[in-house]
Amino acid sequence: MQTERLVNRALDQGELTAVQACTLRFILCRTQQGTSLTEIHKAFGCSMATLSSVVKRLREKGYVRAECCAGDDRCKLLFATEKGQRVHADLDSAVRAAEQRIYGCFSTEELLTLDRLQRKLLKNLLSLMESEQKEVPNS
Repeated sequence: MQTERLVNRALDQGELTAVQACTLRFILCRTQQGTSLTEIHKAFGCSMATLSSVVKRLREKGYVRAECCAGDDRCKLLFATEKGQRVHADLDSAVRAAEQRIYGCFSTEELLTLDRLQRKLLKNLLSLMESEQKEVPNS
């Protein structure tokens, strides 16, 4: 929560939260081919419901647009709008500044270890969530 507050302050726009900014940056990096909610889910490990809400807010604010996939109207590809593209450099700068403040005290080796351990923890949490979902009977 402290990290999110720090990134929120670094963004200093008031219009985007840290989660929205990270999601938008992910979409911006894939804006040529587009990306799906499923791809974001796999990259971030957040619930689909949470991501759906984040993307909805980004669409409402005019940063993201959705297009149907060719041949499958159920699948939507997400693209950054011109407004989203205009804030790309500012988002990158704000997130880098926040990351430097947060992680600046770590050596490269420590950062690699931290990343490896966080990925391991996330994988375990996702596995636990999947196990719990399988245990809950369908109503």
